[in-house]
Amino acid sequence: MSFLGLENKKIIVFGVRNKKSIAYHTATLLQQEGAECLFIVRDEDIKAKVAALFPGKEIFTCDVKEQKSIEDLYTNISSRYQKIDGMLHSIAFANIPDNYVSFHEMNKTDFLEAIDISCFSLTNLANTFKGIFAHDASVVTLSVPFTRIAVECYGYMAPVKAALESSVVYLAKSFSNFSNVRFNVVASGFLKTTSAAGIPGFVSNYIYSEKTNFRKKALDASEIADVIVYLLSKRSAVINGQIIVSDAGTMLNPYDKEILDALIKNKNQSGVSGVNG
Repeated sequence: MSFLGLENKKIIVFGVRNKKSIAYHTATLLQQEGAECLFIVRDEDIKAKVAALFPGKEIFTCDVKEQKSIEDLYTNISSRYQKIDGMLHSIAFANIPDNYVSFHEMNKTDFLEAIDISCFSLTNLANTFKGIFAHDASVVTLSVPFTRIAVECYGYMAPVKAALESSVVYLAKSFSNFSNVRFNVVASGFLKTTSAAGIPGFVSNYIYSEKTNFRKKALDASEIADVIVYLLSKRSAVINGQIIVSDAGTMLNPYDKEILDALIKNKNQSGVSGVNG
């Protein structure tokens, strides 16, 4: 048995889209560790793509906006599996307008839809699947490390992720009344994923985060997968209700000397006067 002890564990994986996705790298590593992944995708088109990535694996469809779809998913899985050892909730959606709008101009319908899909779905899925979760199952979801600061390009999704993070704490407490099921968040820094590519201003923030993290090197989705797989394993048994920031130190290093020197140099070249004493 390996150190992580994931052999023959049944893990539900939401969110695989392509080889760039965090969920893809997580599932790949889980399988290398001997776990069995049950893939959940939104529709038949994505199902076909995931089937090409993971031939012969169980793939189910589920629209988390629809209660019946979630219930049907539970029926399908519970009829095949008596116990589920873990779940990766890598689900997020935002209807990003073509033209940029300020935060205070957000559309109510879009915001509530994002809350429903990106946040409430975790609670709904956890409640629905609680009957077949192993007593010590682990549930991991994904957030960002900047829900408490303003990263303008991320818009209303930061408050949505903040709600998700809070939900994880309450789920951990709620499930502790009858089980040892754990809930944790991995707050990933900027990554080059298909979803991120649709965020206005993403490239600038990606470059900034690469320059400000301690190692001066961009994050890779496989590195985030490493953290997730650890949290899904029994080796993280004492970690519950936590937000694990995984950004190589970006949020701790906003005043990096290299960045500040470049700003000062640019100011001097443009002839802008310094700060008044």
